[in-house]
Amino acid sequence: MALAVCVSVLSACDGGEVGSVSLGMFTTKDIKIEVLVDPIITGVTCHISHVDADLDFSDPSDMGIACRQAGPITSAMIAQIDKSKSGEIVFKKSKSILFKSLKLRRVFDPQSQTIMYVSYSTKELQGSFKHSLSTVPLWGTQAWQAPVASSN
Repeated sequence: MALAVCVSVLSACDGGEVGSVSLGMFTTKDIKIEVLVDPIITGVTCHISHVDADLDFSDPSDMGIACRQAGPITSAMIAQIDKSKSGEIVFKKSKSILFKSLKLRRVFDPQSQTIMYVSYSTKELQGSFKHSLSTVPLWGTQAWQAPVASSN
C-alpha cells in the first residue's frame, strides 16, 4: 500500500519527456530531457536533463536544468509561493530503488527579484550531492517590484 502511494505521488510530480539521447549502441543509458511547467508560476518552463539507466538499480546522479520565462508571471503567482529560504519542491523523480531521487526546488530571492530553481540528487556520491541551478529574473514581468533597500 505504501509503495503504491509513493509511486502515485512521484508520478503526479513527474514532467513529460520531450527528448531522449542515446549514449551509444553498447549501453542501456540514455539522457532523458523532461519539461516541467511550474505548477504555481505557470509562466516558467524548466527543462531537466538526467541519465536514465534502464537495467541498473540506480541511475547516475548528474543532471542539468534550464528554466525560462515562457509566459506571463504575475504578482498573484508570486504571492502564492513559499518565500522561505529553503523554498519548496516543485518536481521529484525516483532515481533508484534505494530512495535516491532527483528533486527540483523553487526558491525566491526578493532582493534581486529572481526565482531560482535548483535541481539536486538526494544521495551523496563521492563526497558530493550533485546539483544544478537556473534562475528566472522578474525584471520586465508584471510581478517585478523594485527591491527595498537594506538597512544594514
